[in-house]
Amino acid sequence: MKLLSLNIWGGQVYKPLLKFLELKKDEIDIFCFQEVFKSKENIVSNESKMDIYFDIEKILEGHSVYYSPTFEGRDLRQKVKFEVCFGPAIFIKKGIKIIDSGSVFIHRVYNEKIEIFSKSYGKYIDFPRTMQYVVLEKNNHKKLIVNIHGYWNPETKDDTPQSLMQMDKIIKFLNSQKCEKIICGDFNLNPNTKSMKLLEKDMVNLIKKYNIKSTRSNHHKSKDKFADYILVSKGIKIINFEVLREHISDHLPLFLEFK
Repeated sequence: MKLLSLNIWGGQVYKPLLKFLELKKDEIDIFCFQEVFKSKENIVSNESKMDIYFDIEKILEGHSVYYSPTFEGRDLRQKVKFEVCFGPAIFIKKGIKIIDSGSVFIHRVYNEKIEIFSKSYGKYIDFPRTMQYVVLEKNNHKKLIVNIHGYWNPETKDDTPQSLMQMDKIIKFLNSQKCEKIICGDFNLNPNTKSMKLLEKDMVNLIKKYNIKSTRSNHHKSKDKFADYILVSKGIKIINFEVLREHISDHLPLFLEFK
């Protein structure tokens, strides 16, 4: 099977992103996306495409979609005057047997009062974060696929009380699932944080194993080089892993082929 994880940045690199997905739609079995806006309005708000969900759904018509909104009624900067929601999405090729799916909030809960980080970072909001999952079954073997868009602090990608609390919730959920596991997405963490090392006790961090130098594209202007990860349990057989040099977001796509 082939999996691709990507924070799509709200579709800000719109045409190249859709062209890339058109090229990959038949090859990839599982797409795990973060930062997906869903609205019936064809509007660009603060550079994000509010109906990007439907653009992707149209291209990936051969895939079933699982969507987990984390907030509604605003873009990433401010309230809007039209209906819109935001969250991660998993697209899985039709025909793959899914026996369970859902989401678990790992930072705050759906549509709580949106908080502002601080006066100096007042344009950024502290919105809820979720862990989205599906359990697939093939040849009587189950695999858990988890799609993460983790807690973000504009000042740091090092450990914070919030990121450690988030990781505790993630690990408790993983431990409750008695099957092989793949966890991917935008963790908003540096590689050598305590948060990431907690996950690495029972899983293999492919960013470290393959000595990846960065998961950020040339659209990313900050100094940090990492945010995105794929980790697998030790029973997952890896055929290929790479970070694709496709500049279709401020993040780079992560590709995994496994069996």
